[in-house]
Amino acid sequence: MDYLKELNSVQREAVTCHDGPVMVIAGPGSGKTRVLTYRIAHLIESGVPAFKILALTFTNKSAREMKERIGGVVGEKAGQVWAGTFHSIFARILRVEAPHIGYPSNFSIYDTADSRSLLARIIKEMNLDKNDYNVNAIRARISSAKSNLITPKLYAQDEELLRMDRFNRRPMLYAVYNKYVSQCKKAGAMDFDDLLFRLFELFQKNPENALDKYRERFKYILVDEFQDTNYLQYAILKKLVKYEGSQENICVVGDDAQSIYAFRGATIDNILNFQKEFPQLNVFKLEQNYRSTQAIVEAANQVILQNKKQIQKKIWTDKIDGTKIRLIKTISDTEEGRRIADLIVEYKNRYHVPNEEIAILYRTNAQSRIFEEYLRRYNISYKVFGGLSFYQRKEVKDLLAYLRIAVNPIDEEALLRVINYPKRGIGSSTITNLTQYATEQGISVWEALPIFPATSRVKKVLAQFIRSVEQFGKIALETDAFDAATQIAAKSGIIDELKKDNSLEGISRLDHITSLLDGIKEFIDNDEVDGLEVLEDKSLASYLQNIALITDLDTNESSNYVTLMSIHSAKGLEFDCVFVAGLEEKIFPSHQAIEETGDVDEERRLFYVAITRARKHLTLSFAGSRYRYGKITHNDPSRFLAEISEELVDSNIGKRMAQKDPIRQRATVQGNFAPRTARARKRQEVPADFVPASPHDIAAGMRVRHLKFGEGKVLSVEGYNDSKVATIFFKEVHNPQRRIMLKFAKLQILN
Repeated sequence: MDYLKELNSVQREAVTCHDGPVMVIAGPGSGKTRVLTYRIAHLIESGVPAFKILALTFTNKSAREMKERIGGVVGEKAGQVWAGTFHSIFARILRVEAPHIGYPSNFSIYDTADSRSLLARIIKEMNLDKNDYNVNAIRARISSAKSNLITPKLYAQDEELLRMDRFNRRPMLYAVYNKYVSQCKKAGAMDFDDLLFRLFELFQKNPENALDKYRERFKYILVDEFQDTNYLQYAILKKLVKYEGSQENICVVGDDAQSIYAFRGATIDNILNFQKEFPQLNVFKLEQNYRSTQAIVEAANQVILQNKKQIQKKIWTDKIDGTKIRLIKTISDTEEGRRIADLIVEYKNRYHVPNEEIAILYRTNAQSRIFEEYLRRYNISYKVFGGLSFYQRKEVKDLLAYLRIAVNPIDEEALLRVINYPKRGIGSSTITNLTQYATEQGISVWEALPIFPATSRVKKVLAQFIRSVEQFGKIALETDAFDAATQIAAKSGIIDELKKDNSLEGISRLDHITSLLDGIKEFIDNDEVDGLEVLEDKSLASYLQNIALITDLDTNESSNYVTLMSIHSAKGLEFDCVFVAGLEEKIFPSHQAIEETGDVDEERRLFYVAITRARKHLTLSFAGSRYRYGKITHNDPSRFLAEISEELVDSNIGKRMAQKDPIRQRATVQGNFAPRTARARKRQEVPADFVPASPHDIAAGMRVRHLKFGEGKVLSVEGYNDSKVATIFFKEVHNPQRRIMLKFAKLQILN
């Protein structure tokens, strides 16, 4: 058990305390993943059968990494651990048990777009105003109801919910909810919320058949990022571990200070009240931060201390060296973008920070535009996370719809998506009449196709479509996922349709189909999927379940680019150099937190998450003005800046500005930030390998490096002796062509 030697004393206690309920409060950068994986490995090494262990995560990537680390200790036994996301594990159980609650084992999984499409159709069928019954708002309302175990029947009996719907001019929402659930079940489909909701229903209605079976199967349950669980997830966990005679072998790992997903239904009360549910709880606090420097860790402590409800802890680090936190005030948001781009170039050259170790974080995705503009101007490679997912592209969803109906022809959303694509002469009015006919007859659209009263031409086209789908179903049963997808892509006519468009966009769309098929081939060749055991099932049905559970971040691979993302997306990541931008009241904390809920605790936790993403360099910025909704607005600096003591901060805001600017005074604690003088700038760190050349050695054609402007090419040198001036093209700065007097410039010759 040499792996135990890698742990500090608290980590070791958390790993070796096997039986009974355990809670590990893990501060940022404290090694929680190591504790979680070594705990599972230690259970196996101590004689617990690996298949009796259930480990639940929030991303497939986390599950894969967990199993890889466990495998490094216990070998092949790691493959027997049930490790995966809540949704993937629960979908796996439902594939076996779904018939107990009236669903087929090959049920479809509706993604967000499918749910929206079905709701839009229901709203239209019910003749409701689509402006009042906004699809996204209705979907969010239904999702919230399911996450709180409110069925359509209970919803219709809840006077408070009905009163709120009447106030929002949506009095028929309960009926929309009821019809949505009914239509999903008729189509043999579950949305993402159903993967939890229906599992709870299964355990509730079949305690002897299903619940007892999985209580016996999962003797040890571990949950990562427990602070992100919602009411329903916790309710399912309690079903599995709280019963007469249970040893309550549940271990939850998380950090209340990083609970930032209330908008998704997560409730911080799960972790805050865990000890009340499990009085015999053993609590371990991981307080040593191995990631960040002392200034960053201390700033995080000072900020989170202001929150009202929290589990007390004091994060510390032994990394006492490092730079101070930089605080920047700019005149406008445009200037903020330029200044941050300048600093990125400086960090790359002064500290040799590579692009992939740099991140710009912001409160909302709309803030990325300005940073994108300046990074383009400076020729700095970047990637925005949170844009259109590959799997949300139209051509990809079209082919996936064909694959879905091959496996499950009663999947109405998939069927209606492609019934007239490529075009086969079935108009929108025919489709409307078809769906209405199916509803009236109480059957699925697929069942209605052969008996739908229509013209002879339409009947002929529908009969041909039925034969195609049946042929695709036969192919799906007889071949693996890749062969099936390749044949269906060709026989459906999608590839021929895309080949008709030889524009750049058309070629790109065809490339996306090729990429999707390449991904299916990788699924066939890969022995492990979603952190589960070796997957023997390489069928199209198995692939579709896997692909439906992929999240945006699971598909991201690191490369040589600067990362731009919202702080919510950055949780769990870390970078050497982090910029947190837009630190102004009504932006961060948000307008909603200040004026609507009156509670900024979650916003503060979000700021805590942002600053603890940084290992070495942290820059905080705010602008005096910015465009919002087409108008220039002026906001005070964020209150969070005032919660960091000035001893930890290096600022560009001078004493005179601080004394005269009441906005600035509200953003400081006591006293003023010291101005950055020319002497202070001279004391900035210079890389050890930076050797400035003599001005007399600089000549046209040379490649040189400047500490601030980065790498450049000398275009010409003019003048004599101390009056020499070089014209240099720096590729990573705004206005890249600069004239520099060599007497004062420090340039390193690169060739």
